[in-house]
Amino acid sequence: MNNKFDALKDDDSGDHDQNEENSTQKDGEKEKTERDKSQSSSKRKAVVPGPAEHPLQYNYTFWYSRRTPGRPTSSQSYEQNIKQIGTFASVEQFWRFYSHMVRPGDLTGHSDFHLFKEGIKPMWEDDANKNGGKWIIRLRKGLASRCWENLILAMLGEQFMVGEEICGAVVSVRFQEDIISIWNKTASDQATTARIRDTLRRVLNLPPNTIMEYKTHTDSIKL
Repeated sequence: MNNKFDALKDDDSGDHDQNEENSTQKDGEKEKTERDKSQSSSKRKAVVPGPAEHPLQYNYTFWYSRRTPGRPTSSQSYEQNIKQIGTFASVEQFWRFYSHMVRPGDLTGHSDFHLFKEGIKPMWEDDANKNGGKWIIRLRKGLASRCWENLILAMLGEQFMVGEEICGAVVSVRFQEDIISIWNKTASDQATTARIRDTLRRVLNLPPNTIMEYKTHTDSIKL
């Protein structure tokens, strides 16, 4: 799986000739029109891998949210504030979205990117999340883009080896620091949470003294 990602990453490095660029743009516009159409119809068309594409084990959805710091957020206002960017089913579709997205390190203010399995909202209250928790890593400024990319590639490549436990990942850009987290379904399963922690350390190449905190969503809701 990793090799697929690496190969695609090289392909997608932006060294396209003009015709390819234009056709990609047209494809993107066409995709957007089709997506808008499918969203407006009550039956949303399932996202599937294209011919000769490398399917992922699960479909995933990118989300984006931004809020004014200091203003209290209820779960209702949080839900209104979170925007769906799009869903993908293959490695190629992922790179199509990702190559056009701003890197976390270039985001300003109080912004978050979320990448969750299709059908799971990036909210504590979602059925898939409510009994779970998340590993939180606070990063000094300048590390978010690299760590986020390593984290989501590991997640899409099924490197965590914990079955269906992974729900999604979040990168939160703040003024003093950035925070990345990975969410899982069952907070009480200590063997799983330990495996996720160890994999995180490895894929992010974290220094041994990095502080990692596990927080259950029920604790987060109480705050």
